[in-house]
Amino acid sequence: MQVRNKDLQNCKRDLMQCLNITTNVGFRKRLKGEYEPRVSEYRAIEAVFSKYGVTDVWGRAEQANS
Repeated sequence: MQVRNKDLQNCKRDLMQCLNITTNVGFRKRLKGEYEPRVSEYRAIEAVFSKYGVTDVWGRAEQANS
């Protein structure tokens, strides 16, 4: 399941807040994978997505390699 369109802005705000990101440029760098999340951030990211009903945050390795 993905984040619903109506929740996108709130989800982005929550992610930026939990990762202590203050700019859209910083968020975009995270989104593109320029920075790998630390374990504590990994858990916080999962918690934010869980709040919006997303359970498979990272996807499957098999899907990424296909």
